[in-house]
Amino acid sequence: MFWIVVAILTAAVAIVLMYPLMRKAEVSVPRRDGEVAVYRDQLAELDRERAAGLIGATEADYARAEIGRRLLAAAETQAQPGGLSRPSRHNIAAGLITFLLPALGLCLYIWNGSPEAPDMPLEARLENPGNDMNLLVARAERHLAQNPQDGAGWDILAPIYFKTLRLGDAELAYRNALRILGPSAERLTGLGETLVAGNDGIVIEAARDAFADAERLKPGNPRARFYLALSLEQAGRAEEARAAFAALAADAPAGAPWLPLVRDHIARTGDAAAPGPTAQDVAAANDMTAGDRQAMIEGMVASLDARLKENPADFEGWMRLVRAYSVLNNQARAGEALRAGLQAFPPEGEQGKQLLALAKELGISAGPIRTTGQQDAAPQGVTQ
Repeated sequence: MFWIVVAILTAAVAIVLMYPLMRKAEVSVPRRDGEVAVYRDQLAELDRERAAGLIGATEADYARAEIGRRLLAAAETQAQPGGLSRPSRHNIAAGLITFLLPALGLCLYIWNGSPEAPDMPLEARLENPGNDMNLLVARAERHLAQNPQDGAGWDILAPIYFKTLRLGDAELAYRNALRILGPSAERLTGLGETLVAGNDGIVIEAARDAFADAERLKPGNPRARFYLALSLEQAGRAEEARAAFAALAADAPAGAPWLPLVRDHIARTGDAAAPGPTAQDVAAANDMTAGDRQAMIEGMVASLDARLKENPADFEGWMRLVRAYSVLNNQARAGEALRAGLQAFPPEGEQGKQLLALAKELGISAGPIRTTGQQDAAPQGVTQ
């Protein structure tokens, strides 16, 4: 009954909308009684002037013809005061469509439909979900609520959650599957990707551990290797990252869809990497005392710090400087370097987020960050 009512309402609305196109268009033509009287008076006046000899015969004939023409035009209009135009073929077709389509749809439903069939309850739909993904997920969730130790169910549901961007549910499902079924390269990689997606593309420590475990279980996994290389890049270890990306590209099958992305990272890390110490520097450092070696390292870091003050647009330089001060166990200078880097690369940007991720990994406090036109604020993800 519901669908019948809907069909009737649809037809009614269509008729209302199409009515202006279907009806005959009325042409409003004003009456011209006054003009007819004027022209008749002009003809009478013309006859009087001709009889009085005030106008010649030729001029009188021309004037009578012109006045007669105007009189005939006014008389014809007066005889058709409200002319009606016939409906066009377009309007006829619109009318047929308006009536026939709803009527045809209603007849087909009555003939082949099931107007008397009751609505299917949710329980019955869950028993027969067909290809409805939402019903399939709801059915799996109901099953897992009653059988929380079904690892296979969590294993199936986790990637579905990930693809539908239910990242919190995906992480829980992956962890449950790992707890019940044990680790596998696919589950660990899925967990790592979920953690990366939930942290705006930053490979956090938990994600890096998951990828490392996946690589140990199944060496050569390109997904795990990519994210491990990305973690090196985000940590400012550009040379190591470039080597990891290059090895991944060398092992890639021909035509791999992810190969252009890997090559882009190779170019990025290759351009950003700064030259390290020369072979002579390394040899000299081996002959130094511990104090001299420490002084040389501090001098190199100070040189990098000075260069960045002159050219603050070197993102990889800030990453190396923050890490260098952390290695030197100079947390105060590491915090200063981080704040200076965030001035050049604000926390809202992708590079600023990488700086914050590195600071979080190293346990460096950024303190208040002052940006142009804003009050002091602490960047997200870094403790004060």
